[in-house]
Amino acid sequence: MKYYFIINGRKEITSNTELLKKNIEAARPYFEENGDIVDVYVTKGIGDGTRVVRIYSDLHPNERVCFVACGGDRTIGEVASGIVGFGNKCMAIIKLGETGNDFVKCFPDKDFTDVKALLKGSVKEVDIIKINDSYSLNVCDFGFDSVAGSAANEYLEAGRKNPYEWGIARAILTARFNRIKVVADGERLGGRFMLLCAVCNGQYVGGGFRCAPLSVMDDGLMDVCFIKPLTLLGFLRLMPIYKKGVHLESKSFKNKIIYRQVKHVEVSSLKMIELCIDGEMLPGTKFSFDI
Repeated sequence: MKYYFIINGRKEITSNTELLKKNIEAARPYFEENGDIVDVYVTKGIGDGTRVVRIYSDLHPNERVCFVACGGDRTIGEVASGIVGFGNKCMAIIKLGETGNDFVKCFPDKDFTDVKALLKGSVKEVDIIKINDSYSLNVCDFGFDSVAGSAANEYLEAGRKNPYEWGIARAILTARFNRIKVVADGERLGGRFMLLCAVCNGQYVGGGFRCAPLSVMDDGLMDVCFIKPLTLLGFLRLMPIYKKGVHLESKSFKNKIIYRQVKHVEVSSLKMIELCIDGEMLPGTKFSFDI
């Protein structure tokens, strides 16, 4: 088996990257004892992880490779997208930093920090969502969430402190009434407007919001959580229970939340919108989701 470590190369986490590279080198003898090969690649930018994984898999179709995604949800999503369609390839995960780790929250009994633990791991097959020509391993959300995420990216690039908090502030002012049409297995969800919608394979998004508490990663279904527009007071009341994942049990919001488990979703908008796919923004007006 070859273990190919794909490490997030963002400059904000350089210290974590260097520490991980030292840990990999320290663990190299343990891999070599089993006849395993270790290689390391640090990504150069957004989408680079997918590109490298696809090129390597295409050039070595018969080689057994475990690509180790070292980072958060964006890195995990890139590596997962890269191995789709290739045999003899699997993915493992090493957390890098404390942010953007929503996918691994679905495996609370697993240690995603120990490099040596990879040698004791076993392969688990999971679903993946295809959105047009892109893929989501965890959650794709749009409406309020994606507006907040897109704004946060702008504030981050501008060097502003607490970028996500500023992104939420912008979304509260501009994105509580989104004219987006969502059709799940032929059923139109809601009316003309929506607050937000999450199409899920995992359960968590946005740094720990448990948007899809019933989601199972290998059941062949996408979990769709659709929330109708709310007043500002209603929005502020919903957020704490939405984060805990108990919103489906709330009688107060029973008529505001639609939750479905489906195989196909169509999303359309008259205006250009952005989908947040495992932390990556995808612009467009029409999107087709399949599990």
